[in-house]
Amino acid sequence: MRKLLKYFKGYKLQAVCAPLFKIIEVVFELLVPLVVADIIDTGIPAGDKPYIYKMCGVLVLFGACGLASTLVAQYFSAKASVGFTGAVRQALFDHIQSLSFTEIDKLGTSTLITRLTSDLNQIQTGVNLTLRLLIRSPMVVFGATVMAFRIDVKAALIFVAVIPILSVVVFGIMLGTIPLYTAVQKKLDAVLLRTKENLTGARVVRAFCMEEEETKDFNEKNNALAKSQKFVGKISSVMNPMTYAIVNIGIVVLIYTGAIKVSTGVLTQGLVIALYNYMSQILTELVKLANLIISITKSLACARRIEEIMEIQPSMESGSYKGENTSESEYAVELSDVSFRYSGASADSLENINIQIKNGEKIGIIGSTGSGKTTLISLVPRFYDATDGYVKVEGVDVRDWDEEALRNNVAVVMQRSSLFSGTIRDNIRFGSENATDDEIMEAIRDAQAENVVEAKPEGLDSMIEQGGKNLSGGQTQRLTIARALVKKPKILILDDSSSALDFATDAALRKSISGLDYHPTVLTVSQRVSTVMHSDRVLMLEDGVAVGFGTHEELLESCPEYLELYQSQIKNS
Repeated sequence: MRKLLKYFKGYKLQAVCAPLFKIIEVVFELLVPLVVADIIDTGIPAGDKPYIYKMCGVLVLFGACGLASTLVAQYFSAKASVGFTGAVRQALFDHIQSLSFTEIDKLGTSTLITRLTSDLNQIQTGVNLTLRLLIRSPMVVFGATVMAFRIDVKAALIFVAVIPILSVVVFGIMLGTIPLYTAVQKKLDAVLLRTKENLTGARVVRAFCMEEEETKDFNEKNNALAKSQKFVGKISSVMNPMTYAIVNIGIVVLIYTGAIKVSTGVLTQGLVIALYNYMSQILTELVKLANLIISITKSLACARRIEEIMEIQPSMESGSYKGENTSESEYAVELSDVSFRYSGASADSLENINIQIKNGEKIGIIGSTGSGKTTLISLVPRFYDATDGYVKVEGVDVRDWDEEALRNNVAVVMQRSSLFSGTIRDNIRFGSENATDDEIMEAIRDAQAENVVEAKPEGLDSMIEQGGKNLSGGQTQRLTIARALVKKPKILILDDSSSALDFATDAALRKSISGLDYHPTVLTVSQRVSTVMHSDRVLMLEDGVAVGFGTHEELLESCPEYLELYQSQIKNS
């Protein structure tokens, strides 16, 4: 939690004022039993109604002042907790954005979502309660003990005996539950992952009639979570009855001692009631403190989980080259002795790739599933760093490029088309936020998506549902291509982005891209020979190895793997 405290920087005033006003409330609360004792010992025996009314007015005044202090404290604590949590959430989100694909792959999206939502909400609750109660409760306990000593030293010794026992119970349970709450959050990650997978893959689950099996698997993970929650809940639930039992034993001893002292004239009835009220205040505050500690325990466990993410350093550091000076290199992309292995993998996904791609050249990349096509093109915009060798863009090693500058020059249409909830215009402007409607429509026409927009009654203002669920696969692919084209990149990467298109639309798209007036270098990944055969050159990958690189005609003569693919798809069709 200490590493997160720096985000309190803008809320120091609120963090001070919240407990300060709670202390003011405590002062008024501690005076109440003395006023009540005064009424019992002075006003009632004498039948002095004006005095009783006056003291009752004082009680009302104390209550009003205490209420005002509470409201002010609540305002400051809420402002500080919400602001602090918002700052941490923003910092966490920014940090996640700085992580490379390697770290994100390793962490998984479900655990990141849990930390951004559930964990931070728990921290917000903990901070709010801490600012309001962490000082208030001990102040009441300490103040009530002092007031008890002021009334009668021997009776106050009961307080001194009770409080340490309560402290041992409270802090012992707190220390025991901290690691258990951490384990609970990890099981929550597993439940969220299973939920996310089932919701996003609901059609697949139903298509294969796997509802029963998936429900069974979810129940197992959900029951494991519930079991952990119940276990830690049982331990935490012991706190309240134990504190009540200890304090009530103290109250019994206090009343017995007080009764003896009243009978001997050492104490008045009002002072015994005041002592009882102080003991009751201690009980109430210790119960609050116990619940507060449980909440703090949960918050600390969640804070540590967030710190775990914040402590992860990106495996890739951005370079400084921003492309200000036009490169003299004739090659747009160069891969020299490039090998790559995913984190935790036992074998390389790419081995000793050597290719040089000239500016404006159209390159097709083909190969069987798992041959390393997507991995290879992911190295160009530096989603991953090569394990061995180097990748150059415009003659400069991608490690030396400023990441933002590099990716401004490279547009990627991912293998899995992804659109966001919003208008068509907003989605296309993801590629260029300052694009005009004319530029957007030009990109849409180049992507063969004009009929998609024309079919919508509101045109560019038509809404797209989350993930593009109100569009077909082909429509989604064409809009994602338009999003890349509006950027007018120097290097355009199409990762199997026409798989959902019919052959006629695919051919029209290739012709359109070839005729672009800014002549980008195009890398097209596909499993269709018909998509890549018209490229200037074709790279054939097999198990992460480049088994052929040349024109379509050259590969038919020199690359058996390409010839076999061609014959299976074209010649024998």
